[in-house]
Amino acid sequence: MRLDRLDRLAAGLAAALVLATAAPAQVASWEREWPRTDFETSAVPFSEIVSGGPPKDGIPAIWEPSFIPVAEEDRLTGREPVITLEIDGAAPRAYPIRYLTWHEIVNDRVGGTPVAVTFCPLCNSGIVFDRRVDGALRTFGVSGKLRHSDMIMYDRETESWWQQALGEGIVGHHTGDELAQLPSWMESWQAFRARNPEGLVMDQPDARRPYGENPYVSYDSGRPFLYSGEMPPHDIPPTARVVKVGERAWPLTRVRAAAPLSEAGVTITWAAGQASALDTRDIGAGREVGNIRVRDAAGRDVAHDVMFAFAFHAFHPNGQWMLGE
Repeated sequence: MRLDRLDRLAAGLAAALVLATAAPAQVASWEREWPRTDFETSAVPFSEIVSGGPPKDGIPAIWEPSFIPVAEEDRLTGREPVITLEIDGAAPRAYPIRYLTWHEIVNDRVGGTPVAVTFCPLCNSGIVFDRRVDGALRTFGVSGKLRHSDMIMYDRETESWWQQALGEGIVGHHTGDELAQLPSWMESWQAFRARNPEGLVMDQPDARRPYGENPYVSYDSGRPFLYSGEMPPHDIPPTARVVKVGERAWPLTRVRAAAPLSEAGVTITWAAGQASALDTRDIGAGREVGNIRVRDAAGRDVAHDVMFAFAFHAFHPNGQWMLGE
């Protein structure tokens, strides 16, 4: 959804103030690296944006991925997580986290729907978006920038910057636009394989990466990387997982103890069998985090995310914590 004219004017004025107060060297550096990006239009303070280390496309997104039948895949271990996408009229697809850890974005087309499958390891945020914006097709890459420790994506057509955890344009031409989030979920390879024996799984990319290894050993039991914002309330650890649906967050510990849990119009289920991708060096050997599904009263899958608590609080400071109290 595009900002109306008054909102766009307000965003432009705010961006002008940010540009006036931002470090000139920082803005000049961005303009050299991003000559096509409109830095005079922004919805966020530039002071919140930092380099994550790699440059633009230093983490190479994938487009036109290859797939193989489930029965032919012999590299994945049973407990490894995959992002599952099931769209009517198309074979179910699994996108292994062992590949997304190193590429973070996969541009694909499932049936007639162009999708961006995204995973930010620093926030444990795995979301699938429709790549169409007001009818225009967009292709996404990794900017190398972070905000609140979350990946900032960019689209190759306008080089606008997008916040991955929200699917919102935050800098440039698409400031204020929103990508539609599609129902998807993270589950173990064995769960996907058992339910979809005729499904497809993304094949290993043709790149020199140690696929299957986690470069963020013990990250989900520590502190967030390059994050200076407030910690979550209610004494919830910053890298504790929460099930986010809209502006609400259910702590995974509560879901696991109470599942199935029906509240606020959704039912959340938990089942054992999925390894954390951010624990041990070997992704498939990570500690148990379980498989989550979120459905509405009609049994339809609901768009959601299983992200870290600090990220939910950073992007939804007025969000509702579903503590069951």
